This record gives sequence, structure tokens and C-alpha cells, in this order.
Amino acid sequence: MIEKIIKYIITFIGLSSGIAVGLQVADFLYENNPFNLHEMVYQIASPAIVGIVFALIAYMASRLFIKLGQKLAQITQSELEKIPQQDFLFGLIGLIFGLIIAFLISGLYEIIPIPMVANSLKILTFIFFGYLGISLAQKNIKDQSRLADLAKRMTAQKPIKTVSSGPLVKSKILDTSVIIDGRIADICKTGFIEGEVIIPEFVLSELRHIADSSDALKRNRGRRGLDILKIIQKDLPIVVKIVDTDFDDVAEVDVKLIKLAQKMNGCIVTNDYNLNKVASLQEILILNINELANAVKPVVLPGEEMLVQIIKEGKESNQGVSYLDDGTMIVVEDGRKFINENIQVIVTSVLQTAAGRMIFAKSKS
Repeated sequence: MIEKIIKYIITFIGLSSGIAVGLQVADFLYENNPFNLHEMVYQIASPAIVGIVFALIAYMASRLFIKLGQKLAQITQSELEKIPQQDFLFGLIGLIFGLIIAFLISGLYEIIPIPMVANSLKILTFIFFGYLGISLAQKNIKDQSRLADLAKRMTAQKPIKTVSSGPLVKSKILDTSVIIDGRIADICKTGFIEGEVIIPEFVLSELRHIADSSDALKRNRGRRGLDILKIIQKDLPIVVKIVDTDFDDVAEVDVKLIKLAQKMNGCIVTNDYNLNKVASLQEILILNINELANAVKPVVLPGEEMLVQIIKEGKESNQGVSYLDDGTMIVVEDGRKFINENIQVIVTSVLQTAAGRMIFAKSKS
């Protein structure tokens, strides 16, 4: 629809230009009068013929103009996306102030008697002060200490209602794995997640693809993820925003998440080990659910006593295995004979691994 409107506009411009040229041609032909015709014939025929020709040329060329315009818009959008939001915003403000100052100064050039010189000075003044405004604004935004002082003064004047309302809280971008995991809903419910929760459209697409899988396990995982999203969006007191920003030149969802985090200056919430490592190399803040789970497990020190129930036998001879409420495995020496019994044990050592934590103990009896 928009392309049709643009075609009609370009065709109308061609018609108007043709009529204007046709009037000039009519005057020329009447002065020379090569066909010995009346002036009215020239005044009607020339604008009509030239106008129709120009309109046809404009209509045929409109598709090329539209393609060039779309290509230019894509290049411009791609370049603008590379600019951090803060730099772009402050640069725009600096440009506006620079142009205002240039407008005020350019009025002084009216006293110059030579119009060409006055107009040239006006153009140079607008270019100079526009560039100066952008440069000064971007230079000041990079001075983090000034921004911190400004933030402190603003927060000192206005009482903060909630932590999430602060301007420096990063948006939390959820990846597919952490949504399917499900623990993110409980974490959001406790209020530990600050700021907006961002759900990218390409993550939703991946979830829908998993939910429609022919594999029963994948299908159940995908549907669980969609249910978790519904809980987060409808039942929890947090701000959830679904963004349609996509990167057509990138196929992998993990790379898209990294690019989106860079663009929004946000952080990624995940439990994917590989994404964690790659994003850390890109200096993107990562909130790993597995690391959080390990961090909040109760601290157990060697020599402590605890009451455990031996569930099953261990890998080694005479070992028994028990678990804490948070899932931490306890390996009890000589505990095999106490299977399905509650016994007092003494912690001998604690081993922290990439998969989690293991506690080694021995029977007190």
C-alpha cells in the first residue's frame, strides 16, 4: 500500500515537472512558430505531451527509486543500531542545541551586502555548531563520574519508590533454556529480579518450534516453557516486555541474544554454560540461574553433624548416598548398611564441582 502511494507521488512529481517544462517549450515554439499554429495550441499541446512523457518516465523509474530508498534506509538503520543509545540520545540533544545557537548567530550575516557570501557563512555556521554540539555531548556522556554525581543528586531530591524504578537498572533478557527450566518464575516471584524482563520474539519462536516438535520430550519442554512465560507475564508483579527486534543476518539464537543485550545495554538471564562463557567474553553481564542456586545453598563445614536418610548405595564399596533438600548429594562412608534409615553423620569434606557441590561424610556410630 505504501509503495503504491509513493509511486503515485513520484508520478505526480514527474507530471508536474513535465507540465512546467512543457510551458517553457510552448513559449519557445510560439516564438519560432515552426508549424504555423496558434499560440493556444502550443500552450495546450506542449504541456500535455511533455507532462505525460515525464509522468510515464517517473512511473517506470519509481520502482528503482523505492528500492534505492529501502536500501538506504536499511544501511542507515544498521549504522544507527551500532551507536549506543546513550551516545545517540545525547548526540541528538547536542545537535539540537548547536543548531539553535547557529540559527541565532546566522542572523548577524544579514548585514553583509553580498548574498552569496552571507549564505555561505550561514551554511558553514550551521555545520560547525552542529558538529560542535554532537562532539561536546558525546564527550561529556563518556565521563562516568559526572553521570554518577548527577544520578546521586537526582535520587537525593526524589524518594525512590522501588529499586526497579532506578535509571541504572539493566533490563533482564531471558533465553530459551532459562524459560524452560522454570525456576525463573519463582525467582521473579521473590522480587530479586529488578527492572524490565525482556522476552525477544525470536526466543518465543524457538519455544513454539520446540513445543511443536515430534519428539515427546522436546514437545513437553516447549509447552512447559510457554506455561512459565504465561505465569511470568500474567501472575507476577513485574514488567514484562516482548520485543520484536531481530537480526536477520544472524541464524543462531545465542548470537542474537548477545547482539540484543549490546543494543539494549541489558543483561542475559540463562543457565546455558556455553552462552555464559561467550557472553562474558563480549563483556555482557550474565545472570546464571545455576550459579545462583549454588550460591544460596547452605554452607556446610567439615566436622559438622547432620541427620540424613540413606537413600541408596554409592559407587564405591559400602558407600551410602543421601540428599539435602536442595538436591546436594551426600556420600556417606560405610553407609550402605543403613539404607532407608535416618542416621547421624559427621561431615569430612566438601567438594565443589562445575555440576554442583558434593558432601562427604561418615557415620557417627
